[in-house]
Amino acid sequence: MTVVEQPGAGWDVLASDGSVVRIRPVRVDDEPALRAMNSRVSDESIYLRFFGINRMMADEYTDHLATEHDGHVALVAEHAGDVVGIASYENLRSGEAEMAFLLQDSVHGKGIGTLLLEQLAATARENGIQRLRADTLGENAKMLRVLADSGFEQVRRLDSGVVELVLDTAYHPLTLEKMADRERAAENRSLQRLFAPRTVAVIGAGRTPGGIGHEVLRNIVSGGFTGTTYAVNPHASVIAGVAAYPSIGAVPDTVDLAVIAVPAEQVADVLAQCGAAGAGGAVVLTAGFSELGAAGRELQREMLAVARRHSIRLIGPNCLGLVNTAAEISLNATFAEVSPSPGVLAIAAQSGAVGIAVLEHAGRTGLGISEFVSLGNKVDVSGNDVLLHWWGDQRTAVIGLYLESFGNPRKFGGLARMIGRTKPILIVKGGRSAGGRRAGASHTAAAATPETAVDALFAQSGVLRMDTIEELVETARVLAVPPLPRGRRLAVVGNAGGAGILAADAAGRLGLELPELSESVQHRLEEAGAVATGNPVDLGAAASPTSLAQALQVIMDSGEIDSIVVNYAVTRAGRVEDIYATIAAAAAPAELPIVVNCVGSPHATPEIALPDGRRLPVFAFPESAVRALAHALRYAEWRARPQGVVPELSRVDTAGTRGVVRRYFEQSPDGGWVDPRQANQLLRRAGISVIPVATASSRAEAIAAAEQAGYPVALKTAAPGVVHKTDIGGVRIGLANAVQLGKAYEEVTSAAGDPHVVVQAMAPSGTELVIGTVRDRLFGPLVMAGSGGTLTDLLADRQWRGLPLTDLDAADMVRSLRCAPLLAGYRGADAADQAAVLDVIHRIAWLAEQVPELAELDINPLVAGPSGAFAVDVRMRLTPAVPEPDWHARRLRED
Repeated sequence: MTVVEQPGAGWDVLASDGSVVRIRPVRVDDEPALRAMNSRVSDESIYLRFFGINRMMADEYTDHLATEHDGHVALVAEHAGDVVGIASYENLRSGEAEMAFLLQDSVHGKGIGTLLLEQLAATARENGIQRLRADTLGENAKMLRVLADSGFEQVRRLDSGVVELVLDTAYHPLTLEKMADRERAAENRSLQRLFAPRTVAVIGAGRTPGGIGHEVLRNIVSGGFTGTTYAVNPHASVIAGVAAYPSIGAVPDTVDLAVIAVPAEQVADVLAQCGAAGAGGAVVLTAGFSELGAAGRELQREMLAVARRHSIRLIGPNCLGLVNTAAEISLNATFAEVSPSPGVLAIAAQSGAVGIAVLEHAGRTGLGISEFVSLGNKVDVSGNDVLLHWWGDQRTAVIGLYLESFGNPRKFGGLARMIGRTKPILIVKGGRSAGGRRAGASHTAAAATPETAVDALFAQSGVLRMDTIEELVETARVLAVPPLPRGRRLAVVGNAGGAGILAADAAGRLGLELPELSESVQHRLEEAGAVATGNPVDLGAAASPTSLAQALQVIMDSGEIDSIVVNYAVTRAGRVEDIYATIAAAAAPAELPIVVNCVGSPHATPEIALPDGRRLPVFAFPESAVRALAHALRYAEWRARPQGVVPELSRVDTAGTRGVVRRYFEQSPDGGWVDPRQANQLLRRAGISVIPVATASSRAEAIAAAEQAGYPVALKTAAPGVVHKTDIGGVRIGLANAVQLGKAYEEVTSAAGDPHVVVQAMAPSGTELVIGTVRDRLFGPLVMAGSGGTLTDLLADRQWRGLPLTDLDAADMVRSLRCAPLLAGYRGADAADQAAVLDVIHRIAWLAEQVPELAELDINPLVAGPSGAFAVDVRMRLTPAVPEPDWHARRLRED
């Protein structure tokens, strides 16, 4: 179950032509606007919608929808200031409703009907509607095409020229794929005038050097922009050789991109002028908005409202600008001193200073840029937008991001999973401090930080998280040169023995393998002049280009290696040009990646040009080369693995689960910690094996409960608010009789200062784990698996993943734990039923999905033994559910 989101004024989406459409719930005061729309609808559309030319019926239909009552849901679409479409459904019976659409003819072909369908289906699904029905004339080809192309699963029946459609509102893989394709196409059209403008106007271009506007204008001119450039300044006629005009309205051309560098309080008015003049994109360089507090946030909201009203896509504010190095564009609309060269890396940075650092380091190492954008405050264009844009960009092979925040992280994760199958995504995420650690009374909630959520998101979406900007650029240099590594086997070869050892050490730390080469390969390496042939291969300080060429050929032909690091120290005995030529000749036909560490030649170029245009990266240090190669391998392994599936679980009781939750809130409307028996009921409804608990509030009740459970038993305090029971002496285990239990009861209740306890039969022996979930405001439910028992916090052996949780995600969680060898049967011990552990993890994920009220949950310990996995101690907190957005819906960022 997902809580129904109740948007206030609605949300903005992109039509197929890239313009902005506002979708919102119908209001009572919409009646005049709806009647005006009806007057603009053609007779043909009236006929196809109402099966006859009856405009009175159209007015009655829209008047009915604008009337508040519980029988229907209606959404309207606003475009260019007018209501241009309406979609609705009327409840028929449990789980079913009848849908209807009416669209103004002038917006046909813009995809607005499809947008309304997507949003209506999402609203219906959140309201418990599984199927939407509609009767459509067979000649209504446009509407039938909208429904057919939507991706939603449908059933069709034709009767007397009328097509009866039944649409499944669920998100199926094809539905999501079609939605993503439409979103990508709309984003590309929307951002076209930002990244590939024909005309650019710099508004606020000063007459003297040093000002931001003046410097951006100079960069555009000196960068060789292929389009037409204008300056806007009421006090000049020419600036930096560019014609200047007093306002954008006075420019004798339609401006595609406006670069704005005026004071913050003037930006909204300038944007309105841009919209009136037909501009499609704007970059706001000006600072002084949300970063300054409440007054700045209000200016920013006003600016966004103006941009959306005119369908202007906006980068910034408080940003550095953007770059497109394509020869047919050649746009450098930044005020940075760096002029990037063309290449295959696309970069987005939330910080202008970090963006400059990326561009500078990339240029120094020879890595070219396809496009660069400084996102600034991300009032409109965000990381998700540029991901969609670069997904289909033919010049971009690698995507790099520096982000400090996520607007819609689950949306980002879904996009990254799709895009990462063809293009690697590298991210430096700012803000790793522990200051975001949450307060929580469960182990899971206490361990959850913003960083755990980010790491879980990246692990599932294939994103490569970099620690530094330098690491991002160095990894991008390797990923920019195909092919990817096919496996972990690395060969290190060269004339620098010490560098070879350092490379081997780094490879071991990073999970790469240096296999000893076979005897036959080593023999051929000896013939090539190698003095050490095992791996690393040392050719000796006096190695010639010829011996290096022979050694590389032997290694590549062996079939025993997946990638190569060449370590070469340049001496007076050999010229660096000859070494580079040798490596280039060997690498050109190679079907495995080669990276180079070259020392001793400070003037050598940082890359080796190959005949086919590829450029092998040359690193200053062996560790850097190996680290970048290890990241490339990690990406290759993620891309090669199946995507996994979310298992369909048997023995789950959805209705029973909701019933337990409902009864709890009848007694505790504000939520809180759940009684152990109710917590166990919820786990059993999810199909999890639970060691039964009995509650007691006196010594006699505890003894009676123990006798019913059967000795030996465990006794634990049930005092509210106690997290670590063992820390206060609140747990006794292995109690064999009533005497022991009575004594334990007195000790435990005295230590806790509370008479309430729980009594349990002893669990089977096995490995103790902790399995839990916590609901993050932005990231949604997070699932945790780790080492359990009393050492949970000391070992901090945990793995996190978000939802949806696939079979491969769960398996990775368990396999990555340091305690994983214990589950496999460490030193002769019986192996645990790992399938049972994975099953519990999936059932916790199911529970988190079904119960939006589930704020945090701990099973600690979950005892995993040969006979299964059993929940022993459960802590669970429920809170009133809060609205959660539809993470798949197509919505532009809201400031």
